[in-house]
Amino acid sequence: MKTFKYLGLAGIALLGVSSLAVTKSAMAIEKATYIVLEKEDDVEIRQYEPQIVAETYVEGDLEAVGDEGFRRLYDFISGDNRQKQSISMTAPVGQEAKSEKIAMTAPVGQEKKDHRWRITFHMPAEYTLESLPEPTDPRVKLVRDPGRLMAAIRYSGTWSEAGYEANRALLEAFIEKRGLIKAGEPVWARYDPPFMPWFLRRNEVLIPIEKF
Repeated sequence: MKTFKYLGLAGIALLGVSSLAVTKSAMAIEKATYIVLEKEDDVEIRQYEPQIVAETYVEGDLEAVGDEGFRRLYDFISGDNRQKQSISMTAPVGQEAKSEKIAMTAPVGQEKKDHRWRITFHMPAEYTLESLPEPTDPRVKLVRDPGRLMAAIRYSGTWSEAGYEANRALLEAFIEKRGLIKAGEPVWARYDPPFMPWFLRRNEVLIPIEKF
């Protein structure tokens, strides 16, 4: 297997921008934070820090649900939210609502939960649950994900079910070979916009594992 160097690429928010501009802008896009504990070829064992995510659940097949879930979450970070501001307890007490845009982060996560797919955007580190604006779409929720130990495999290519399944199988074979114990469902992580050439895309499959 070929070992890939970590490369930051553009966030999905930069639709319509040239490929060159996309690549340059990528360096500033915030990624999920983790520490690499071990690396073997394309597989890494990572410790992820706790993070706040916007999540939504979608029913359907692997490829179709990603588009629907992404639209809901992208609308949220683009201003489809209510930023509530409390005024000190004097007279009168006022409250106002306004739209707030949130910076795009990477990756977009997708995992199976209770016969549905959970689609997630992780929120920029500057926010807390209290400071994030409230989603107006009731299907979008803000939650705190705990830190997780994950085995991860990185690959390039199209967002096809075949590519996902092939790399999931490779990662599960690695976990079995190492005698590790799975602690949850696989997560499909995608870092790039649809217009990014398939051979430049960063895709990953991650599987939670128990401490070893």
